[in-house]
Amino acid sequence: MKCPYCHHDELKVTDSRNAQETNAVKRRRECLRCGGRFTTYETPELSIQVQKKDGSFEDFSQQKLVEGMLAACQHTTISRGQVIAVAAKISAELIQRSQRSITSSELGALVMEQLRERDTIAYVRFACVYRRFKEVGELVDLLKSIDDGEETDKKNCKNPSCAGI
Repeated sequence: MKCPYCHHDELKVTDSRNAQETNAVKRRRECLRCGGRFTTYETPELSIQVQKKDGSFEDFSQQKLVEGMLAACQHTTISRGQVIAVAAKISAELIQRSQRSITSSELGALVMEQLRERDTIAYVRFACVYRRFKEVGELVDLLKSIDDGEETDKKNCKNPSCAGI
């Protein structure tokens, strides 16, 4: 690690904390030459390959996952912090599986599951890009499945406030 200001490689750590929501260690560092201070984040390196629909592979990137979810979550109730936390949760799940690869379809399904629990609009937006609908009917079917799921939830709800929904 080198100082971003003077590129000197002698640094000291002034503070270290766990960042639970991102599964990282946050460290404040100080350069011993220029005195410049900066923050670094250390995260576990995932050596997981994502198999794309065309059969090619690419390294899993939590940042790419965050960017895709942020696009779907614009102007919804899901904040940037929540998106980062969901991406960290998905990354942690992938680590726990101890698999060396995952298909893009499986990864997309994990994201859709998380978004569906949080915001219907974000879920539909992500599904439109992820599933690459070719016809309007496919989107209509997705919307009907959401309505069916909500109806099932209402029927199973034991809370008296559900009666007026």
